[in-house]
Amino acid sequence: MRARRSVLGVVHNITSATRLLDLLSVFDGDTRVQVLFTRTGSSALDEGTDAFLAARGMLQLPWDEAISQPFDLAIATNRGGNLHDIPFPLVGAPHGAGYNKRLSRQKMNEHSESGAFGLTDEWLMHDGQVIPSVIILSHAEQLSRLAEGCPQALPLAQVAGDPCLDQLNAGLPFRESYRQALGLLPGQRLVVVSSTWGPGSILDSPHAEVLRRALAELPAEEFRVLAAVHPNSWFGHGAWQINMWLAPLLERGLLLPSPESETWKAALCAADFLIGDTGSLTLYGMELGIPCVLGAFQESVVASGSPMERLGKIIPRLHPTLPLLDQLTRAARVQQSDPELAALRGSVTSEPGRSAALLRRLLYSRLHIPEPAHPATTRAIPLPSQPSAHPHRSPHLRAMQVTTQVSATGTTPAVSLRRFPSGLRDIPSTHLSADPDDPDRQWPAAADVLVLSRERCPLPGELKYSDFSGRFPRCGVVALEKADRGCVILFPDDTRMGVRWLDRPDWADFTIAASAIYAWAQHSPEGHRPLAPGVRISIRAGEDLAPALCELTAGP
Repeated sequence: MRARRSVLGVVHNITSATRLLDLLSVFDGDTRVQVLFTRTGSSALDEGTDAFLAARGMLQLPWDEAISQPFDLAIATNRGGNLHDIPFPLVGAPHGAGYNKRLSRQKMNEHSESGAFGLTDEWLMHDGQVIPSVIILSHAEQLSRLAEGCPQALPLAQVAGDPCLDQLNAGLPFRESYRQALGLLPGQRLVVVSSTWGPGSILDSPHAEVLRRALAELPAEEFRVLAAVHPNSWFGHGAWQINMWLAPLLERGLLLPSPESETWKAALCAADFLIGDTGSLTLYGMELGIPCVLGAFQESVVASGSPMERLGKIIPRLHPTLPLLDQLTRAARVQQSDPELAALRGSVTSEPGRSAALLRRLLYSRLHIPEPAHPATTRAIPLPSQPSAHPHRSPHLRAMQVTTQVSATGTTPAVSLRRFPSGLRDIPSTHLSADPDDPDRQWPAAADVLVLSRERCPLPGELKYSDFSGRFPRCGVVALEKADRGCVILFPDDTRMGVRWLDRPDWADFTIAASAIYAWAQHSPEGHRPLAPGVRISIRAGEDLAPALCELTAGP
């Protein structure tokens, strides 16, 4: 195929590459335009960039070769590297939600006193000349900051909106599809914890405690927690290291999507709450109206006069001792009608829904060919592959601390329970549910309820309580899973009883039934045995989850 125009995509690292792909989508379907890629070699955090490009079939040229070719246009979404050596027209665009950070070229790990990264002469000029031919801005407010930071570049600025925010807004109607793809069950709420890179991020010590708190304080049946970690953190430390650091949380249900995917976009569309910092995801979440608290916020990295600076003055900081759920629900209640927050929304783009059309018009005018006849459209956020809770799934059932409330009023006993991953915090008035073969022996040794999956007890009729009591003297009941997700309950007197679900929501499994039966048995008066075939028990695992009804049967 003979393309009429050639475009060079200039890649600094994976972060810039993902935004570059957002811009390049305006060329979808046009066989007149060929795009090749090159790397500036200017990022200390570009581990994995080669693999990212190769996995997507993005043809790459060495830098020296690329700048010696007669390309018609170059596009860069970062200011790093020797962009001044590019001899053909260069379009410069942001790689986040506008221009919100301070960063000095002389000392990359320190922050200048004023001016936003990408809007000052330090980043836009070389030997007295402006480097880009066009400077893309997402909002008209950035014109005044550009005029202050680099007045020579002002005539080259073009306000073209934010393709990422347009994509997120276009994805909101598909919220339920994204929630299902992420593995959320009906009634569950998703908390996205977004961590940028560098000092002062949520993952930076001691702020990694935010992720631990989210898993420790939010009931497991009602909430899922997803960590959206900046690619620079992933590739600055390596994926193996990030997974190792977060392994205890991954084993307790944390979702951790790979950074080079668009899963974080789907997660924002699906989110009920956001815990953020100074990263772009916090601004995008604010624009989408997601209730937010700041788990970290380092003012020294934020550019003066930027939307991020305003956000930091409005969004509450996460309190270290107040219950996390109370803080999230208060944010949801207050922020919906907060006039300051309402005024801040709209600060990422001044051309909502128009970025595809504006960017295509701009880029085709620079290529000097007419635009395609079809309208420019925003590309849909793809459905994510469900992020693995852990790269190595544990074969044993997770140990859980369980709080319960039992009601004996009416004809049907009721048990309300909430479960939390064990080992993250001490919770009073709970019982412990654990797998007898958990390699961390502290959990089965202290368990009140032992749970064994169907794969490991295909013949539950052959097991008795006494088979476990010698090894686990604290155990109150043993639950053996059955094929219908019900179970057989073994009691200390070696009696046994079956449990079957009469109406089973998606959240209801045999481990929850076992904890409910144990709580009901503990509640019953001395000398009275309320557990008999035919007894029905209503189980609720959270205020927003539909209750389930189970029935006791004669045990096999």
